[in-house]
Amino acid sequence: MSQEVETMEMAATETPSLHHVGKEVVVSIQGLQKSFGDLHVLKGVDLDVHRGEVVVVLGPSGSGKSTMLRCINRLEEPTGGKIFFEGTEITSKETDINAVRAKLGMVFQSFNLFPHLTAKKNVMLAQQKVLKRSKEEAERIAVEQLTKVGLAERVDYKPSQLSGGQQQRVAIARALAMDPHVMLFDEATSALDPELVRDVLGVMKEMAKNGMTMIVVTHEMGFARDVADRVVFMDGGVIVEQGAPEEVFDHPKSDRTKDFLGHIS
Repeated sequence: MSQEVETMEMAATETPSLHHVGKEVVVSIQGLQKSFGDLHVLKGVDLDVHRGEVVVVLGPSGSGKSTMLRCINRLEEPTGGKIFFEGTEITSKETDINAVRAKLGMVFQSFNLFPHLTAKKNVMLAQQKVLKRSKEEAERIAVEQLTKVGLAERVDYKPSQLSGGQQQRVAIARALAMDPHVMLFDEATSALDPELVRDVLGVMKEMAKNGMTMIVVTHEMGFARDVADRVVFMDGGVIVEQGAPEEVFDHPKSDRTKDFLGHIS
């Protein structure tokens, strides 16, 4: 048993070569722990994400993937460990977390749009409130971002007039309008009908192509294989294995990774 644990730890600490991403570490997670009462969800997670890198996090339900993501912008307060964003320790009580969140875009499984506002006004709101942009500038950027995600003809539609996939693209446009340095995706396509998933993944692929740093929790294996610079497999609150997509998918080192991939392929 100890030999298997040792093999897993070696696999988890191997860092793949990053040919086309920056050397700068943008997000650094060190010994991250998170408990909910007696439930120990994260048990010492270490992960560095580099500028321009797309990291896709896979794992079974309850493995701690979403909790890790929510700890990065302190939607969940870590129980232990440290998280650094662009060199600032965001787990420190002295850190202005709202200033950090302005640079961290996040897209959730649920769209979280204001039902009474049009797509354009949903994208304008945070720009005006948080970034203090003028109405004219916020509107220009909202239309620009909605056009980028393929919704130029839908800017004045309310969420109820949009499909689930279109609503999720509004949520992505809203995050991008804030000029984030890193984008976090928490199961962004899992609430969508299969035919709508492709459109949202297409937007995410385009963002990756344009050099956006992304941490993506997803069950979309095709996206992970095609777009990720690195795939991270989590189980039981720890990183079991990580590597380039072809390494993890085609030559997994851990039995737990093999078992997981065997069930979904």
